[in-house]
Amino acid sequence: MRKAFIPILLMLLSGCSNSEKKSRPKEGIWQARLEVKDKQILPFNFELTANEGGTIQMKILNGDETILVDEILVEGDSILIKAPVFEGYISAKIDSESMDGLFVIESLDRVVPFEAEFGIEERFSNVNSNTTDATGIWETEFSPGTDDSYMGKGIFSQKNGIVSGTFRTTTGDYRFLEGVMDKDSLKVSAFDGAHAFLFQAKVTDSTMNGIFYSGNHFKEPFMAVRNKNYELPSPDSLTFIKEGYDKFDFSFPNLKGEMVSLSNPSYENKVVIVQLMGSWCPNCLDESKFLVEYLENHTTGDLAVLALAFEQAKTKERALKSIQRLKDRIGIFYPILLAQYGSYDKEKAQQKLPMLNHVLSYPTTIFVDKKGDVRKIHTGFNGPATGDKYEEFKVEFDSFIKELLSE
Repeated sequence: MRKAFIPILLMLLSGCSNSEKKSRPKEGIWQARLEVKDKQILPFNFELTANEGGTIQMKILNGDETILVDEILVEGDSILIKAPVFEGYISAKIDSESMDGLFVIESLDRVVPFEAEFGIEERFSNVNSNTTDATGIWETEFSPGTDDSYMGKGIFSQKNGIVSGTFRTTTGDYRFLEGVMDKDSLKVSAFDGAHAFLFQAKVTDSTMNGIFYSGNHFKEPFMAVRNKNYELPSPDSLTFIKEGYDKFDFSFPNLKGEMVSLSNPSYENKVVIVQLMGSWCPNCLDESKFLVEYLENHTTGDLAVLALAFEQAKTKERALKSIQRLKDRIGIFYPILLAQYGSYDKEKAQQKLPMLNHVLSYPTTIFVDKKGDVRKIHTGFNGPATGDKYEEFKVEFDSFIKELLSE
């Protein structure tokens, strides 16, 4: 794969002119491969289709998740695939049955070699018969024995050698993972257009030891043991208001530059859900979709949602553009305030909200009652990839909101 960064404008200009016939990638299933750290290969599948007008659409496939990508530009022998919601894009040279290029997130200076081949339906190729079953619950420690260690809960199902599931942590889940058991080696991956996760591990009947790769910028070891009764700490116990603070309040600009605060008259005598999030954050995207759907199905003037965005974009203008793109793509109609840009560093975020003991996760959800008192702070988000846990969360959320509204 190519290692050097090729600006997208140069790539497009180096292709054929508009007067020449465009290269058209074949419709159907493709296997894509990203080269992550240690030259490891992270595979995923996607499907290309074209409508009657010739417009190309892509479906990224991760287990039970399908992500529709409808911003695709073919120019000569080049293709630009822009991720939905997130800022990442794939820029590649194409012919009918192959792609060769880069996956890029400009604001983070991340460039990952990318290639794809038509007609390969399996996610991982050249797989041997499995000798171990990863099905079950796994008590997991990431970066064990270090100051950076944290706990997770692996939840996996295996059928005919195909493995699906996820790792939950106190800050969220690692998306819809899909892969294989290759002899005694677990290999699962996920790609959502912005985040590239690969987990590899040796598995026995009772243990799991492996490496987690995030793109080509990060890796860490993990170890796990089977424990069907393992549970993570309650997400409602991790973040709280520090002693000496009576209220949770802030003042940040909305997309029009107007300063907004919980003390604004529009939030008086209302239950307010304050969402700490970022347009770059996959778990925040899951929660935002949930909140939009919940508000659409529970119309009441006594309930409001207000989001505080902590953006990775290097300039204010790009941060605002990313927020607006998120709002437009998933139909967010509640206000999103720009709390920070240039970094989503959690220590800096906590300095913006000094009444919190820390900002441990994006998202963090703060429930404020009609009197303006914080009643609960929920750290992280158990998204659809967590299955039953997500369904439990929806029931608990609805019950708690109804309790606050009834007061």
